[in-house]
Amino acid sequence: MAKLTKVHCKNCNKIFHRQNGKFNEALKMGWNQFCSPKCQSKFKTRERKTLACENCGKKFIRTTHRVSPHNYCSQSCGAIVNNKNRPERNATKIKCSNCGKIFKKWLVGSNTKYCSMECFSEAKLYTKEKLLKIIQTTAKKLKRVPARREFRGGVDKACVRLFGSWNKAVSAAGFIPNRSHDNRMYERVISKAVDGHLCDSISELLIDNWLYKNKIEHEKDVQYPSTHHKADWQIISGDHKVFIEYFGLANDSPRYDRSIKEKKMLCKKQNISLIAIYPKDLYPKTYLDFNLKNKLKNYLSI
Repeated sequence: MAKLTKVHCKNCNKIFHRQNGKFNEALKMGWNQFCSPKCQSKFKTRERKTLACENCGKKFIRTTHRVSPHNYCSQSCGAIVNNKNRPERNATKIKCSNCGKIFKKWLVGSNTKYCSMECFSEAKLYTKEKLLKIIQTTAKKLKRVPARREFRGGVDKACVRLFGSWNKAVSAAGFIPNRSHDNRMYERVISKAVDGHLCDSISELLIDNWLYKNKIEHEKDVQYPSTHHKADWQIISGDHKVFIEYFGLANDSPRYDRSIKEKKMLCKKQNISLIAIYPKDLYPKTYLDFNLKNKLKNYLSI
């Protein structure tokens, strides 16, 4: 058991016991010793001084251990005095040579032209040739046209600055740009099928009308078990669940492709049959009837 030593509290003078090791350490370092954190706090704040702010002259109180050669009532007053004494600290607003953003230049006489290291890197490191090579290398690795959000380190901003837009950079690299968000199916065109079902696109409308025409009983927008995902259709095939999904944006968006994988995994886990339909199955429309019959032949007698 550790040996204890009797100690007098520096604040309340109460006698308390302390381990020899801690007692000796305090003596060696010249520390005051207290019976509790409360006494330690009271001792620190019991001696206070009234001071005058060096900037505005306002009176304020400060504990003794916080008094310094220069005392101010607030950070604002301290900044005003420091800026007067050191004019070079006054910020000058300038325009970033890369992105055009207005920022504060603190050091007078410095050659700073950029608002951040990212802008500096874009301006100094990227050329048109380097950017085109990056896009081509990434496309080869992904085996598709890369999206702008897949790049880091200012590559996308450098492309916009040097080529005018991301799509122009992709075109200059020899690829056909991905469709913009305005042209994707995210901007829905609500249409009503013959049976009254509301469809999010003309493609879904074609499929829903085909199911109705072929007298295939189906439900629209059916919830996947234990998830927020919804299937475009569910058809009735005995006691077995069969979902039909139209993946109209496959290979057009990484986020959409992740959603496709999640749905396929859910169906496999829940023992649900999934019929995936892609744009190539619908267009040209002359192939629609054959393709859909071929996909559904294992589940229905059409």
